[in-house]
Amino acid sequence: MRVRAPATTANLGPGFDSLGLALQLYNELEVVERTGGVTEVEVSGEGAGAIPTDESNAVLGAMRCVYQRLGRPLPPVYLRQTNAILLARGLGSSAAATAAGIVAANALAGYPFGRDELVDMATAFEGHPDNITPCLVGGLAVSAMEETHVYYAPVEVPEGLAVVLYVPDFEISTRAARRHLSETYSRADAIFTLSRAALTTAALATGRWDLLRIGMQDCMHQPYRARGYPEMPHLIQAALDAGARGAALSGSGPTIAAFVDDGGQAVAAALQQAGTEQGLSGRVLHLAIDRQGTVVEDE
Repeated sequence: MRVRAPATTANLGPGFDSLGLALQLYNELEVVERTGGVTEVEVSGEGAGAIPTDESNAVLGAMRCVYQRLGRPLPPVYLRQTNAILLARGLGSSAAATAAGIVAANALAGYPFGRDELVDMATAFEGHPDNITPCLVGGLAVSAMEETHVYYAPVEVPEGLAVVLYVPDFEISTRAARRHLSETYSRADAIFTLSRAALTTAALATGRWDLLRIGMQDCMHQPYRARGYPEMPHLIQAALDAGARGAALSGSGPTIAAFVDDGGQAVAAALQQAGTEQGLSGRVLHLAIDRQGTVVEDE
């Protein structure tokens, strides 16, 4: 069996822990059930040598969660992970591992769980829904949690929008990035963020790309994260000045996501130049929106 899970860009500026978009950059998982012997994990591509191949492997852990819900042990399996999603760059590598494991285990067990149950299980394993929901269902997803249940709505984004990513050559862990965040916010900041999160969602749903420049503004997490990543505002501004419809930190960073509808060459060049001027090295990726989510490609 082969499973494919997409990268994701989360938050999209003001949609902290609630908005996420799947992108056409994929991790692939090959699963072979063994009738005997022991479980074996191999990793190639991004994260090879860094991702554990023992019992602490995230894909394996996610698969075990599904079988625990069924009340039986995961059978011995051979797992081969081929990864294209960079680690700790704000592109949902952890969510992709979780989604691949959850979907693979559900298929291996004969599809006992529906999509909503998979989203709940994956979010419980991952900790927050902003990456994992679009990773599982594809496209743009809006998510909200109540206790252990995720309420989510996929949003159909019209054709014509793509994402240019500037991916610096350093890592930021989600846990470390969250330490910069404030514990409290003013009413003015809450209104600013809520209005822009709603505007961003509406703009993406209706194809009003002209609204993204304002809609993707944020005062709830990006200004605080900039304390540990001072180059971030300069990169975002460079993308906007070059014609990006909107731009924001991707997840916890350090990747910058810029939305384009014109091919994105000018934005890509501006981000690369701005990174160099800020003393950074990195790469630029131009990605389309993934509209399928995590899928079983071959059984």
